[in-house]
This record gives sequence, C-alpha cells and structure tokens, in this order.
Amino acid sequence: MPQFNWKKIALVAADIALAAYLFLAVTAFNNPDDQSAVCTKVDIAIEDAVVEGFLGENEIKAQLKKSHIFPQGQPMKEVDVRKIEETLLGNPFVDRVQCYKTQGGHVRIVIAQRLPVMRVKAANGDDYYIDSSGAVMPNTRYASNLVVATGEVSRLYAQRTLARIGNMLLQDNFWKSQVEQLNVLPDGSLEMVPRVGNHIVFLGEPVNLNKKLERLKQFYIHGLSVAGWNKYRYINVEFDNQIICKKR
Repeated sequence: MPQFNWKKIALVAADIALAAYLFLAVTAFNNPDDQSAVCTKVDIAIEDAVVEGFLGENEIKAQLKKSHIFPQGQPMKEVDVRKIEETLLGNPFVDRVQCYKTQGGHVRIVIAQRLPVMRVKAANGDDYYIDSSGAVMPNTRYASNLVVATGEVSRLYAQRTLARIGNMLLQDNFWKSQVEQLNVLPDGSLEMVPRVGNHIVFLGEPVNLNKKLERLKQFYIHGLSVAGWNKYRYINVEFDNQIICKKR
C-alpha cells in the first residue's frame, strides 16, 4: 500500500489555499464591491515637469466632459478607463496616461505631460514649441520664461538642433534663468540674447556649446560682474580659449 506524505500534502494544500486567496483579493480590488455605486470622486495627478503650466486639472476635466466620459456621477461599472486613457492621449500635451478605479467609488487619472524645452517663432511665420524628444507641439495660450528661438529656423533644424540645446539649457540652472532668446542666422550659426546684460553673444555653429557656455559663464562671473554688464555690445565666444568683445 502506498505511503502518503501527509506533511507534503498539507504544504501543497496550503499553497493552493494561499493562491486562491490572492486571486480573490486581486479580483476584489480590481472589481470593487461597490461597482454598482456611482463614482464620487475623480483624482487627477499631473506629474511634475521642469516647465509647468501646459496642463491643468481643469483642462483635463473639460476635455473629458466635452467627450461625455467624465466619470464623476456615473455608475462605476460603466466607467471605461481605457476610453478615458485613449481620449486623453489625443491631447497634444499628454505623453502618457494611466486611469484606474479604486475602492470607495473613486477613479484616479495619472498623467505625464510632454516637456516643452523651447518656443520657436521663425522668420517664416512658424510659431510652435519643441518638446524634449524633438517633436513639435502646437502653439498655445501658455506663456513662460522658456527660451524663444527666432530667425531662420526650419522644422528640421528645430527638431535636430534646438531640442538638444533646449534640453541642455534646462538642465543648468544658471543658463535656464539667463538665456532669453536664441537667434538662428542664415548659415545656421547662433546668437544669444541674455536676460541680464545689454549685449548679444555670438555662439557660432551649434557645436561644443557646453565649452562655449562654460567659458562665457566664467567671463560673466569674473569679468562683467566687475567691469559692468553693459560695458560691451557684442561678445564672441565662437573660438576656443578666447572671448572677443566689442565695446558699446
């Protein structure tokens, strides 16, 4: 007659019971007992970004109400979280979105917004934003202290060059607050207009900008802070290891 290992059987039975409990717990969480109740609250969380203000809670609510899918007041079992996500992804300022139901009749919406790094106001009349990945974002009523790029700016130049520069400037607190405008000349070289100081900085071709800006920063700190911010009208940092200045 076969011998039963009652200890092993008990352990297997316990594992099965635990798995069944976890399955029921997860099912109960994803399908709350109050599915027949109405949604009493919508929590909207917009993840922080370096530049804020493109998206707000009221704008998200308005978009969902316009599409007749704002969940508050609706039966929980009729709230379509996938449809809410798909609708919000149609917003040009939304990068990612996650919507889910929670116990207590709440719906939570978590949004990651696209990060604008520069505004383009080109000589050809184009007016748009470039995001951190180099994609074009439409013009909006939003106003901020983002760097404005002007001059001979093509879409390709903005996506390949200005997006890279915008990301670089936003990661440096000094230049994030100091650079007001970049002007693109016909040959693709750059001029910079600072927020402090009545002068223009010629950066030259958009290469080795980290070195050029570090050299300029040291000149600001040890030179202009002593001689005066308005002493020069034009500062050229195009060439390595030198700064050429033209007095006012």
